[in-house]
Amino acid sequence: MEVMRRTAYLLCRDWHLADDLVSITIGKLYRHWSRARQVEHLDAYVRRILVRTWLDEKARAWRREEPAETLPEPSVLPTDDVVERLGLLELLDALPPRRRAAVVLRYYCDLSIEETAEILECSPGTVKSQTARGLDSLRALVAASQS
Repeated sequence: MEVMRRTAYLLCRDWHLADDLVSITIGKLYRHWSRARQVEHLDAYVRRILVRTWLDEKARAWRREEPAETLPEPSVLPTDDVVERLGLLELLDALPPRRRAAVVLRYYCDLSIEETAEILECSPGTVKSQTARGLDSLRALVAASQS
């Protein structure tokens, strides 16, 4: 469950929204359990639901509003501190949603190109190009921040 929450956080950059995404994902999984229990790779199926839910939420206009800064930040795990210290979250924020999803699925979730393509509902070639462009953008952002 914590891996799913961290994956959601890397996608949306908001712990509260990440928790909502995980809850929605679990709800969808429960509603479609008769289909899900027949799936060979349940982890991939759940990640697909999570990413598709995030992409759907991202497309909604009301989600583009800035969140209230009055809520306290929930506690984070030590690995999250490392990611934040390196500034990786800000760099991921700069990527378009599908590129960010491709990079997170390939390098954080350690999925194959084929698994990522299945989750994103696109061809393996699209995953390769989105991942390559995402990494190129990240490299350029790192270079710009160091100069």
